[in-house]
Amino acid sequence: MRTANEFRAPPRSEKERPLPARPFLRAVYEVLDIFVTALCLLLLILCFLCRTSRVDGSSMNPNLRNRQVLLVSAYTLPLRHGDIAVVSGEGSGLGRPIVKRVIGLPGDVIDIDFEAGVVYRNGAPLQEPYAAEPTHRAEGMPFPLTVGPGKVFLMGDNRNHSTDSRSPIVGQVDQREVMRVIFPIK
Repeated sequence: MRTANEFRAPPRSEKERPLPARPFLRAVYEVLDIFVTALCLLLLILCFLCRTSRVDGSSMNPNLRNRQVLLVSAYTLPLRHGDIAVVSGEGSGLGRPIVKRVIGLPGDVIDIDFEAGVVYRNGAPLQEPYAAEPTHRAEGMPFPLTVGPGKVFLMGDNRNHSTDSRSPIVGQVDQREVMRVIFPIK
C-alpha cells in the first residue's frame, strides 16, 4: 500500500513561477462568455419558439398600446375564444399585420346588435371586460353570420375604432394566417 506522500506533486523549482493572476481579464472573459451564451439562447428561442410583433394603432386600447411589442408563438397553437392574435399581412386584407381578439371559431354564429352595442356568440351575449366600449359601429358585413370551416372572426378591443372581421376588407380570417400572442411586452 502506498503512503500519501507518494501522490504529491514534486516541489517547484525557484525558477518556475506560477502564472500571474489576471482577475480583470478573467472577469471580462466570464462576462463575455455569459453574454454570448445568453445571446445564442435568445436567438434560438426567437428563431424556433416565438417571434415578436408590434401593435399598430389604437384598435386594441385599453389593453394594448400603439407600438407595444408582443411575443407571438412561432407554432400554430389552437386558438380559443378571447385569445389575442396577430394576423399576417397577407391574411389581414389590409396588407399589414393586425392584432385583434378571437371572438368566433369555426361553426360559431356571431350576431351584433349595433343599437344596444352587444355582441352575441351562438345566441348568448358575450361578457367582454376587455372591450373599451359597446360595439355601435357596423362596417358592412351582414349579421348574423356563421364562421366558416378553418376561419376565425376577430374584433379589436376598441370596437368603434377598429377595422376587423366586421369589415368586408378583413372578413373572416383563415386560421393558418393567425398566430396566438403568448405575452405582451410592456
